[in-house]
Amino acid sequence: MSTESFTHDGAHLGVRRTGTGPPVVLVHGLSGSSRWWRFNVPALKQAHAVYSLDLSGYGRSWGRPSRSVRDAADLICAWLDAQDLHNVTLVGHSMGGQISLHVAAQRPDRVRNLVLVCASGLLRANAARTALHLPRAAWMGERHFIGRIVFDGLRAGPLNLWRNATDLLRDSVQDVLPFVHARTLIVWGEQDILVPLALGRLLHEALPGSRFEVIPRAGHVAMVDRPAVFNAILLDFLNGEEAGTPS
Repeated sequence: MSTESFTHDGAHLGVRRTGTGPPVVLVHGLSGSSRWWRFNVPALKQAHAVYSLDLSGYGRSWGRPSRSVRDAADLICAWLDAQDLHNVTLVGHSMGGQISLHVAAQRPDRVRNLVLVCASGLLRANAARTALHLPRAAWMGERHFIGRIVFDGLRAGPLNLWRNATDLLRDSVQDVLPFVHARTLIVWGEQDILVPLALGRLLHEALPGSRFEVIPRAGHVAMVDRPAVFNAILLDFLNGEEAGTPS
C-alpha cells in the first residue's frame, strides 16, 4: 500500500492506495478515517485500485480542516482532476456519503458509480441532540471498533467535529440530487440510530434507478458491523456493471 498526499487551497487530503484496476475511492464520515474501511479494502483490491481518503483534519491528514461539506467535496474534485481519474466508483459513509453526492453532481464525467452508506444529507436534527446518540450508536455496533471510533474522534478534535457536524446538518443535498446521474447503490444498516433507515428510503426514491440494500443487524457503520455482507453487496453491484447487467 502506498501513501500519497494532495494539497489544494490550504486543505490536505491523505490518500492510501492499493490494488490495480478500475478506481474505487472510499470517503469516511464524521470523526472517521481511512482505517474505517480496513475490513473492505482486502476484498476490493483484488480487482480494483482502491484509494482510501483521509479528509483534511482527519486521520493522518494535516492542514486546515475543511470548513464545510462542500469544501470537502471541492477538495476531492480537485484531487480527481489532478489524478485525471475516470470511471470512478465513489463510496461514501455518513458525512462521506453527503460529500460524495456533491462530488458526483460536480464531476459526472469522472464518477461512474456512487455508493452511499448510511449517508447524511437529508438529516434534519439538532447537533447537540444528535451528539447524545453517538455513545449509544457506537455501543450498538461492533464493540471491537469502539477504540478506533474514540481514537479517530480525539485525533480530529472537538472543535473540528462540532464545526463539521453543525455544517452537515445545515447542508442539504436536495439541490444537487437532480444533477446526480451516476449508477447508484444505497446501503443502510437496519439498526442505524444516527441516520434513520427512513432517510435511506427517501434517498432511494429521490435517485431514480438506484439500488437499495438494508443489512440486518448492522448499525450506522454498516461496513464494519457486517463486513462480509457489505462486501458481497458492493462487489455484486460492481460485477453487475462489468457484466452489463442491471443491478
